[in-house]
Amino acid sequence: MSFKVSFSVPRPAATPHSRRCWELQFLEPVFSRARPARPSRSVMLRATSRLPAARAATTLSAQPRGRRPAPRRRRKELHFPGHPELPLGDFLAGRLARPRVPAGRRAILRRGRMPPAVGRGLAGSELRPRRGRCGSQAARAVGPDVAAEATARSPKRPAPGSRRFEAAGRWALLALVTLMSFATRFHRLDEPPHVCWDETHFGKMGSYYINRTFFFDVHPPLGKMLIGLAGYLSGYDGTFLFQKPGDKYEHHSYMGMRGFCAFLGSLLVPFAYLTVLELSQSLPAALLTAALLTFDTGCLTLSQYILLDPILMFFIMAAMLSMVKYNSCANRPFSAPWWFWLSLTGINLAGALGVKFVGLFIILQVGWNTLSDLWHLFGDCSLSMVRTQVTMGKHLTARILCLIVLPMALYTATYAIHFMVLSKSGPGDGFFSSAFQARLSGNNLHNASIPEYLAYGSVITVRNLRMAIGYLHSHRDLYPEGIGARQQQVSESSVHLCGSRAKLSAVTEPAVTTYLHKDYNNLWIIKKHSTNSDPLDPSLPVEFVRHGDIIRLEHKETSRNLHSHYHEAPLTRKHYQVTGYGINGTGDSNDFWRIEVVNRKFENRIKVLRSQIRLIHLATGCVLGSSGKILPKWGWEQFEVTCSPYLKGTLNSIWNVEDHINPKLPNISLDVLQPSFPEILLESHMLMIWVLWPLPIWWLLYELLGLHKCGSQISNYGNSGLKPKDNEFTSKPWHWPINYQGLHFSGISDMDFRVYLLGNPVVWWLNLLSIGLYLLSGSIVAVAVQRGARLPAEVEGLSWVLLRGGGQLLFGWMLHYFPFFLMGRILYFHHYFPAMLFSSMLTGILWDTLLRLCAWSLACFPLAGGIHAVGILSLLLGIAYSRVLGREASAQVNLDPLGEGLDSAQGV
Repeated sequence: MSFKVSFSVPRPAATPHSRRCWELQFLEPVFSRARPARPSRSVMLRATSRLPAARAATTLSAQPRGRRPAPRRRRKELHFPGHPELPLGDFLAGRLARPRVPAGRRAILRRGRMPPAVGRGLAGSELRPRRGRCGSQAARAVGPDVAAEATARSPKRPAPGSRRFEAAGRWALLALVTLMSFATRFHRLDEPPHVCWDETHFGKMGSYYINRTFFFDVHPPLGKMLIGLAGYLSGYDGTFLFQKPGDKYEHHSYMGMRGFCAFLGSLLVPFAYLTVLELSQSLPAALLTAALLTFDTGCLTLSQYILLDPILMFFIMAAMLSMVKYNSCANRPFSAPWWFWLSLTGINLAGALGVKFVGLFIILQVGWNTLSDLWHLFGDCSLSMVRTQVTMGKHLTARILCLIVLPMALYTATYAIHFMVLSKSGPGDGFFSSAFQARLSGNNLHNASIPEYLAYGSVITVRNLRMAIGYLHSHRDLYPEGIGARQQQVSESSVHLCGSRAKLSAVTEPAVTTYLHKDYNNLWIIKKHSTNSDPLDPSLPVEFVRHGDIIRLEHKETSRNLHSHYHEAPLTRKHYQVTGYGINGTGDSNDFWRIEVVNRKFENRIKVLRSQIRLIHLATGCVLGSSGKILPKWGWEQFEVTCSPYLKGTLNSIWNVEDHINPKLPNISLDVLQPSFPEILLESHMLMIWVLWPLPIWWLLYELLGLHKCGSQISNYGNSGLKPKDNEFTSKPWHWPINYQGLHFSGISDMDFRVYLLGNPVVWWLNLLSIGLYLLSGSIVAVAVQRGARLPAEVEGLSWVLLRGGGQLLFGWMLHYFPFFLMGRILYFHHYFPAMLFSSMLTGILWDTLLRLCAWSLACFPLAGGIHAVGILSLLLGIAYSRVLGREASAQVNLDPLGEGLDSAQGV
């Protein structure tokens, strides 16, 4: 039931055509609160069955009998506060009669999706109204008439032809951005025509795939496999050696591998453009981001050479874009686009992790986004508890399948292809177990048959079970004077240094070492401790070595015995030194070792490749092992071998017999020892960890994530020297955002074509400034929102863009930057570039938002509408002009930290 009340106040007769009338339309709850502005003299009350829907309702005046008609009065209506153009009755009528808004039109704020708060186009600084759960704000607050009036004042919905024109313009901008990116990356791609920096490693590994030669690297295989595939498809035959930077390519086809890396590097710009466009719904922000990456010389240079970095950044940006895209489909869960983008996110995560372990950072970001999405879904109170559980189960299952199972399956598949393609013996054999080596054609264990049980007189190789340690080895090189005792020494090494050996100082002690790879100096003869007779004499019976026997190990090439004494080891304190001693097998009691089988069950005999043995020094009671420490240059940077008095059952002190030669014994085939694929996969990952084991445990994970040059013992095969190369400039993480120092890519002498990796200072310093401004402005907005401040609709929409979209990009920048502060390894400038991508996208969103807020705050001025357009245009032109200045400076200004000019404009 509703009521209509009219208050009529007669005016003097001088104004017969004017009348004051207060008309109040209200519901019963409102009736007690509504009061007229002034008292009335005549009141007429009538009940109606419904509330009128328009302000054309007729007011009936009571005509007193016997009196002349009352003078005509002017009617005055009460208005709803905040809407002076809308009468209160119309407001209430319109509120009851508001149309239902389809669910598809409810643009609520969801996880990862920004409200359409900003206009599109370079000059489109006007903000669009934001819709809530029950329709637009205008439709909720006003009636149909006023809603129509507000619609007339607001930007009209474009006609179908206009929408098609807008879509065509967007595609044209995307094509322009992509074309600019490809043009800059492929310009002068063939220069210089020689090996640059880490092309030495990754070009060589591409050749290994073409030749199917097995090698070891601490990075997962996907990036190197793609480089090898690109070279194979482009006609490269895999014969170039990639020995050192500066080697001329000559007639070898290298453009296919460089072109593949440049192609993926060129896609970074459109990926960043689309990501920012999805987060902010602003073309100016996306264009600004594209300009930052297009005209940055660092990203350009890094994309033009045979490196893993452009491949890694491609998968990182693709994963970020697909994550943002499936977030935008949150209001259409389980639809075809939702499944497509969710699955594509999982594929890109597998790609990022398959190139480098740095891909774990983008996995953490996607994982955090997923947890946040599920948490907000769990808090949706509009669903019943049962329905919430069902929905949560479906969403959780979908994410497990697409973001965990699918990436792991693809990651495992890359290793399956890796081991299937690399089927020939190569430089990486020695890193893996003997059982693994038996599957490689060309290896001396492949299709081999050797005696099963160890016997005296056998020629053997002894291999440490700790991965990447190698074989017990000896040679005739000498240690310098003052190192160790005055007798021959034994150590363990991983790799001989390339080139001629340096001349040692005056020495008094012959030195012996060990070696990671197959070599004649790895051979030892096992003999009894009490006799020098030849066990291979046909007249003597075969005698097997058993658990607990006392033996001597005589080096086959030098005829020296494995020896230890109470002298301290060169590097490890409280460990005893291990040396070589004696002439032609003659030594002393310090050459005696007791052999123990660790994994012995019932039989006391020692099986080749299967028995795990320890060698206990009889005189001192210490156990033979490797400390894992690398000797200085006088020890050829090889691993130290010691005799430890601490009898611990670690892998450092456990060995096995690999090669076994004894003509008096029958042979067995080694095919039965070949491992399965899960065993190979586990061994390869354990090997990556064991390579880093000497480092502190809290650095272990981060060394894996950013490993580039770790452990000189595998410098030729795993990108892993702990020491920088000649003419390289190492850096620290705080150097990177300020563009403090770059990196030599090519050229040492004045006659070389020189390339220097350095970012565009304008771009990098603008990114650094933007991070600081974002932290300040984001904090202010976050505090205001948390305190419940009522922001205008335009400011509220921009605030959500700044907090949600910018927050995701800031989180990505932090994930890809701050872990490097925890690394104890040598770092290079190129490690920062994944983080630089996120800071550039954040810069685009921040400056677009700040310029829009500035234009909104100055809306009362005539030229305020052009502030946003002029600001964006100025930034675009300034960034492009900085690139032009960089090209001119590269030929004139001395930018080399050593004082040498740079002849190439690519890296300046």
